[in-house]
Amino acid sequence: MFITYWSKRSIYIFSLLMFSIILISACSNEDGSSQTSSKEDGRSSISIMAPLHFPHPPTNDIIQRIEELTDTKLEIGWVPEGIYTDKMNTALTTNSLKKVTFVKFTDYTLVKNEIRSKAFWEIGPYLKEFPHLQNLNSVYLEQSAVDQKIYGLYTERPSSRQGIIIREDWLDNLQLNKPKTIEELYEVMRQFTYNDPDQNGSHDTIGLVDRNDLVYGVFKTLSSYFGTPNNWKMENNQFIPEFETAEYMNTMNFMKRLYNEKILNQDFALTSKEVQRDKIIRGTAGVYIGSMTDVQRLSNEVKDINPEARLGLINRIEGPYGYKVWSIPNYNGLYVFSKKAIKTEEELKTILGFFDRTMDHDVVNLMMYGFEGKHYEMKDNLVILPEETSQLRVNEVNPLYTLIIAGLSNPNIMEVGEKESMTALADQLSKDNELFLVDDPTIHLSSQTYDEKNLELSIIIADATYNYILGNLTVEGFKQEIKRWKRNGGEMIIQEYNATLE
Repeated sequence: MFITYWSKRSIYIFSLLMFSIILISACSNEDGSSQTSSKEDGRSSISIMAPLHFPHPPTNDIIQRIEELTDTKLEIGWVPEGIYTDKMNTALTTNSLKKVTFVKFTDYTLVKNEIRSKAFWEIGPYLKEFPHLQNLNSVYLEQSAVDQKIYGLYTERPSSRQGIIIREDWLDNLQLNKPKTIEELYEVMRQFTYNDPDQNGSHDTIGLVDRNDLVYGVFKTLSSYFGTPNNWKMENNQFIPEFETAEYMNTMNFMKRLYNEKILNQDFALTSKEVQRDKIIRGTAGVYIGSMTDVQRLSNEVKDINPEARLGLINRIEGPYGYKVWSIPNYNGLYVFSKKAIKTEEELKTILGFFDRTMDHDVVNLMMYGFEGKHYEMKDNLVILPEETSQLRVNEVNPLYTLIIAGLSNPNIMEVGEKESMTALADQLSKDNELFLVDDPTIHLSSQTYDEKNLELSIIIADATYNYILGNLTVEGFKQEIKRWKRNGGEMIIQEYNATLE
């Protein structure tokens, strides 16, 4: 049976939909009403839709303190990250956006047409009026601009946090070294599957766990090890999509090998991120390829179940072209401002003022670290994050990271003196990734067809990639899907990108 992108996600999305509705309602109706006026108790009222990357929203005491410091009343609709795109699309199509909506980088093309149709405020001309917003990185603003105009405030991220999280205690049990090449990685994953790495006498482990995400799951990071270009390749002054390259095919063949040998979870095309994480936490799988910054939280939860378990990190896997890892634009997403919900220029400036205020020392450090004495300590003017309060921060503080504007470059954020060990290592290896980045050559270019049709076109390639790995498509069948991609708008995208080089 053919696997399609939407069919494999439908059960998961539906199962979370009701939870999301209840959660959003609870967060947005704490005062017992579904709507708030622009002023409440003398405070400006700001409604925000934001993704929730953690099990629980931040605690009310932190939200209330932010409200006090910023003189606002916040109505934050926290939506579980796994269904955020679907909920954002629903809000777009029903014209029911909050005043402020977070748009993930991967969803930005879905919103650009709405931006061009004047559904959102252009904020570029106002940034100079605010002490912090006027100093936002011009390069990042340009990366996110639509037709050279600024519409969003960006959240910040490193160029690449991608790497491998691996069970080091399993390596020791099998007397294996950390893999340094693609084939060594394969051999480690094979032995994690068949050589009883947890030494419990049962065949109950797999080498690699993946999820239904070709970008932030295993596939794209693995493909960069093989030398696949980052979305597009420039050759003879022409753009070639990544999936037409031999390196992309080599990656699919490697994944197909893992799938056929049952080294990879057989339901990976249906697996959510939550289930993927759970397989690592419970000791079912030994390798997780994705963001290295997930390691501290995973490590804490693994040790809750098995105190003897140890996770390690790898960021350098040598492929046919040496070390390679794909890069991303330095904005993780944008907060955009609805013209329907924000009626006047004065109200827009008030909301921009709120975000500017969140960049001040007192507010941003509250959002970053929580309450001193409860969530962190201070020593020699440095933040100390005790291991014993790690889970408390996950439950009460960390969801607020999504609201922090320019969180890597804001000089008001206090420096951490003693980071949790795995977090410090992940940061160090993310910096090392800067030495061998593979950039997307189209990041500063514009294609109207891409903005309009990329969602439906990307489904064609995603379905074809999954079905090739699963054995439902031959090489020729995959090439036919590329031709279908071109017929349905892909060829026009190539032409529009090529035209920018003339």
